Amino acid sequence: MNRKTLVLPAVVGLLAPVLAACGGSDSGSAGGGAIKVGTTDTFTATKSAPAPLDPAYAYDVGTWNILRQTVQTLMIQPKGEGDPVPEAAKSCGFTDSGNERYACTLRDGLKFANGDKITAADVKYSIDRARAIKADSGVSALLNTIDTVETQGDNEVIFHLKTADATFPYKLSTPVAGIVNPDDYEKNKLRDGFDIDGSGPYTLSTDVKNDAIVTATFTKNPNYKGTLKVNNSKVQMVSYKDASAMGAALDKGDIDVMTRTMSPEQIQKLSNSTSDNEDLVELSGLEIRYLAFNTDAKSVKAKAVRQAMAQLINRGELVSKVYGTQAEPLYSLVPASITGHSNSFFNKYGDPSTAKAKALLTGANITTPVKLTLHYTTDHYGPATAKEFKILQQQLNSSGLFDVSIQGSKWDDFVPAERKGKYDVWGMGWFPDFPDADNYVAPFLDTDNFLKLPYKNSRIINTLIPDSRREADRLAAGSDITTIQDIVADDVPIIPLWQGKQYVAARDNVTGTAYALNSSATLQLWELGRGVSG
Repeated sequence: MNRKTLVLPAVVGLLAPVLAACGGSDSGSAGGGAIKVGTTDTFTATKSAPAPLDPAYAYDVGTWNILRQTVQTLMIQPKGEGDPVPEAAKSCGFTDSGNERYACTLRDGLKFANGDKITAADVKYSIDRARAIKADSGVSALLNTIDTVETQGDNEVIFHLKTADATFPYKLSTPVAGIVNPDDYEKNKLRDGFDIDGSGPYTLSTDVKNDAIVTATFTKNPNYKGTLKVNNSKVQMVSYKDASAMGAALDKGDIDVMTRTMSPEQIQKLSNSTSDNEDLVELSGLEIRYLAFNTDAKSVKAKAVRQAMAQLINRGELVSKVYGTQAEPLYSLVPASITGHSNSFFNKYGDPSTAKAKALLTGANITTPVKLTLHYTTDHYGPATAKEFKILQQQLNSSGLFDVSIQGSKWDDFVPAERKGKYDVWGMGWFPDFPDADNYVAPFLDTDNFLKLPYKNSRIINTLIPDSRREADRLAAGSDITTIQDIVADDVPIIPLWQGKQYVAARDNVTGTAYALNSSATLQLWELGRGVSG
């Protein structure tokens, strides 16, 4: 067969059955040895972050993709479009009209991978533990609407919420709500290193060198009871230093699949290739990139400085020069295709304009050129990040209004520095915890925001976010979400830049690749199998 690029519809979470030619859930096989998946994600235990895989700490797409294979949650996001469905639970739901009491009944026969029985007390322990530890990663904020967790017998768990939260079922599908064995996870202390003990579809063993995972081996868990069909007996995830090394490994057959993070040039080459041996699958994605501001920092404390940057940045040029058709300009925290999206930044600033930016600075008596540094990570979001920041630098400096320098750092150094407030302006990416507008708002703007932003808007925190969560019909929450986006466009604690698509490349005998990632960038290794794709 000729190699092909498969494009999935740009609908949140929708994976069309017509793509079964690349392997549906029934096409996998347990034979053929371990399926090897390449990634450029790094998993390192450091002095500042010694517990990268503890569910109470982990909060990036790479570590979550390990946890989603190994740690079971009460709910799970479905394979296709729709609301979360029970996973470790056999049923869950709100039991009051105000969306403040949520009850779950556990699935019969649940066990941890070591054979220990799972009870409601273990669920309560796991969630209370994450809330009590309140790790500096900010992940516990996903559970901040919980007031108390109650158990009734061995199988009933009841969550009493502080305030209405229609998004709570989604939050119970995230790894921070994962069920862990109290025998292996201390109540008030993170678990250092790379060991994981859960009840998910796989168990994990790791090959570690210099405090970093070289190979993560996922072996089918014989005690797993849940909704997922596991189409293979073993998957190995291999970390590569860069996209080029990962691509070479795929070409040589050293790996079967590669996911995060391919370079734009690599994707284009695969798309144009006529090879019979490799397939490229394009999936709709909800990843966004943005600039964040320490609004207490002297260089960007004046709102006019941040507004002038928003007025100058040319997203269209940035995307076309760096990512081409693999991304789209973004004018809001909430990406297109998510209910509640609004082009607030374009509505306020329109097309890039040096004259308008100059008027903003002059009106605020800001001396130009404004000197500042844009920080970015060199090894987490792909090799194109450096080029992206060079273009941002050029756009700002060519106006004559800014004197911008750029500085790249490795992820292991970048994250601790950002959390300690050492950067005035820095670039980040966001892969949603769940596909709802709330998850593009609260993590950045609520009291316990994961970026540790000093920016606080009382109307957003005390009124708009709580009001939007009261709406079980998410369309009805749109007005509050739009107002939040408009406030952000005016105050500019964050500048959204672009949203991107997702890609999976695989050897032609691997099935299930059309389902290997969902719209939230969740890696679903259980979908992969061996066979003959069409």
